[in-house]
Amino acid sequence: MKPGYDRAGAAYDNLKPFDGKFASNVLLQVKNGPIDFQPREPFHPLFGGMPRTQVMPELQITQEYLGFSNHFVFLATMWHEFLDSDTFARGRGSTVARVVDGTLYRQRLTGIAGVANTGSDRNWTGHDLLQANWYAFGRLAWSPQVSPEQIAREWTRMTLTHDAGAVATIVRLMLGSHEAAVNYMTPLGLHHLMWGGHHYGPAPWWDTEPREDWNPVYYHKADAFGLGFDRTKTGSNTVSQYHPPVRQQLSDLQTCPEEFLLWFHHVSWDHRMKSGRTLWDELALHYQRGVDWVRSTRSTWAKLDGVIDPERHAAIARKLAIQERDAVWWRDACLLYFQTFARRPLPPGVEHAAKPLAEYKKKALEWDVN
Repeated sequence: MKPGYDRAGAAYDNLKPFDGKFASNVLLQVKNGPIDFQPREPFHPLFGGMPRTQVMPELQITQEYLGFSNHFVFLATMWHEFLDSDTFARGRGSTVARVVDGTLYRQRLTGIAGVANTGSDRNWTGHDLLQANWYAFGRLAWSPQVSPEQIAREWTRMTLTHDAGAVATIVRLMLGSHEAAVNYMTPLGLHHLMWGGHHYGPAPWWDTEPREDWNPVYYHKADAFGLGFDRTKTGSNTVSQYHPPVRQQLSDLQTCPEEFLLWFHHVSWDHRMKSGRTLWDELALHYQRGVDWVRSTRSTWAKLDGVIDPERHAAIARKLAIQERDAVWWRDACLLYFQTFARRPLPPGVEHAAKPLAEYKKKALEWDVN
């Protein structure tokens, strides 16, 4: 890799020079974010960055980095966040959706791709609630303006129950599920903390892959000072691939949205967040919130017994139990590892890990997804 290489900027660097050189019947398929289907990513700068090329997004319906078929994560909220992102390519309102549907650059051919990975399970997705993501992909592909709430309500009524109270409860859980997964996996802009061997469990310490950018340590840059990948002018400067209004917002530590803070900045452990807490405390509390959400969801789901048919109610309950186990493991493994750099105590309200860090490192190599 060349000096200054940044995996997040590689696709733009390689493809931007070809803008306007593709045949008229070509659609350039680009992942929604600059890395690889992470729990949360900023929109790819190629959307709005290639005005003379018909660019189409690739979304991942299967959950390669989101707990496989074990974790309940409704993806419509993530996709809506992506489609609503403003590229500012032609001023305010130049959303990714307008790039994708051809209206921004008056392009004739448009498209959207979804990676589904249909399995051998009777329900196709391995988790009854994850079938909602197939439906959500289809709805947003045709009508990107439809809200995740509407999609969740439609799917729930067509699939699980017509009981008004139960529908409202399930929709609420669906709408909170993606943020919860981000919290217990990669909060505040962290990314690619999974071990490359299976992409399932946490391994933020991993550093032995042959390519530097296959290792989690490449992405989080944890050290005694702080955490995060500097993509501003003082770092890789891949933030420059975005149009000026976006670039300016993301480059400034004070204006960068906190959900992308560690994606674009290497931040001191004692940096004051909008909450008034330090980065370390905020990070730990995000991990705890993710765990708390799964526990609360398990309790809420149990109360729907008798409203949902017994077979599916039991199957989903079993999956939620696995998800709680995994969320706790993610929280403990990541916080124990990052604490070796931060050297600060956990804030009140965050549970302490039940095992030493060595046990989590061993587990990463033999993770059982069942």
